[in-house]
Amino acid sequence: MSDVTVFIGDSVTDCGREVEPPYGDGYVHMIANSGDLKGSIINVGTSGHRIVDLEARWQRDVLDHKPTRISIAIGINDTWRRYDDNDITRVEDFEDRYRRVLNASQALLHPEFVLCEPFLLPVQEEMNTWREDLNPKIDVVHRLAKEFGAQVVAFDAHFTALAKKMAMTQLAEDGIHPTPLGHEEMAKLWLASL
Repeated sequence: MSDVTVFIGDSVTDCGREVEPPYGDGYVHMIANSGDLKGSIINVGTSGHRIVDLEARWQRDVLDHKPTRISIAIGINDTWRRYDDNDITRVEDFEDRYRRVLNASQALLHPEFVLCEPFLLPVQEEMNTWREDLNPKIDVVHRLAKEFGAQVVAFDAHFTALAKKMAMTQLAEDGIHPTPLGHEEMAKLWLASL
């Protein structure tokens, strides 16, 4: 059976894959072109998506591809919408939906899971308050990784450490969407984590 890796997430994973198919021009593109990940690589990241959206499209975008590895990077929009739209994703709901898609995948395919931390660089002062919402969601990622024997890619911890050595805007101008350098760091960390 050939290796199939599906990357699913929001705009950080999508990164213009409709404009620059099939991978976009972000970290998935860099991983695909590194030669370090064997087999087929499929990017189904979709801008603006939250965990509720991933769950709704899981069958079509993930299970139908029969992946041997699933990389999930989701959560920042679940936090962001609380602050720009007063649309809250409760941490319990985030965890329940996340666990359901993992359970569904495990029951059917027994894939390898790669769970990526959502990340935030507080480039604006008010973004520091977002941590109260985001940190519990990062905790969920770690808890589920332990439960499902998944690999964790610590994007948030990595960016926070890098931001002590360089300007946050060098990594993500708006604190959320990585620059080319930010994507390069993500790709290197993702591959190193495996």
